[in-house]
Amino acid sequence: MKFNINILAGALTLALFCAANSHAGPTADSVVKKGFIQCGVNTGLAGFAQPDNNGEWRGIDVDLCRAVAAALLGDAKKNRYTPLTAQQRFTALQSGEVDILSRNTTWTFARDAGQGINFVGVNFYDGQGFMVPKKRNIKSAKQLNGAAICVQPGTTTELNMADYFRANKMKFKPVVIEKLEEVLNAYFTGRCDVFTTDVSGLVAVRAARATNPADHMILPEVISKEPFGPVVRHGDDHWQDLVKWTLFAMIEAEELGLTSKNIDQQAQAGNPVVQRFVGATGDFGKMLAIDNRWAYNIVKQVGNYGESFERHLTPLGLDRGVNKLWNKGGLMYAPPLR
Repeated sequence: MKFNINILAGALTLALFCAANSHAGPTADSVVKKGFIQCGVNTGLAGFAQPDNNGEWRGIDVDLCRAVAAALLGDAKKNRYTPLTAQQRFTALQSGEVDILSRNTTWTFARDAGQGINFVGVNFYDGQGFMVPKKRNIKSAKQLNGAAICVQPGTTTELNMADYFRANKMKFKPVVIEKLEEVLNAYFTGRCDVFTTDVSGLVAVRAARATNPADHMILPEVISKEPFGPVVRHGDDHWQDLVKWTLFAMIEAEELGLTSKNIDQQAQAGNPVVQRFVGATGDFGKMLAIDNRWAYNIVKQVGNYGESFERHLTPLGLDRGVNKLWNKGGLMYAPPLR
């Protein structure tokens, strides 16, 4: 019997490729060994990451970490959380102190290309704004010339603010404070005239921290693009794929109409797309070196993207806006799971 050397070479290459892609990478191996994911989160921002009255962390960034734990470990509760300031966050990820950074972090060129990190997708589209006390009778950011503005260091907010004021030939007095709690104290006690951060952060702070939210106004100008997303270290493609497709699974589940309450019923309905999603057919789990029911576990234990948004951000008065699904006028879009 004669063998075609090209066919043999091709088969060997394919076998090696499949073998390489059927094993977890170093981060997943480490997580499985220790039994939990160490997740870097905000020090406390309502709607994104904040402990509740029982000390349980809640928010859409927390839900992302819970979803990865559900996918890899089969249990969304197998997480531990490291609160990080804006200046601490990248060092904590680069050093291995945390496995994932899920901390309302803006995806920028300099961060993605120059920090030894990878953004895996966007879980919230935002933009920078300004909040002022209503008693100051300011209606527009164009009226902020000479204002004292509270801002956190190590953020895109600093650069955006400087660019905006320079472009509009205005001056400002920066009041730079690292810890959010101290920033808010400075704003609410009148040490600064204005607080600037992402609009979602302004909404959260006004709803959760202001004595009377109606006393504070978010100005209409949005001066930047702030796509937030989870971040992993360079060099572990498997971990990047796992976190990325966890996010996409939550978005895709909403588009398919799969929720934490109906997924068991829908899994029995015979829809071939849903059957692949829940792992009844196909080998999506094997491709990620995890259980074939990984996406089912995410939705059953954590919910889809819309459920997470409604659970954590809607109560703050935050409209979904561009964070709606692509087929409902928004930007949320997952590549096909096929």
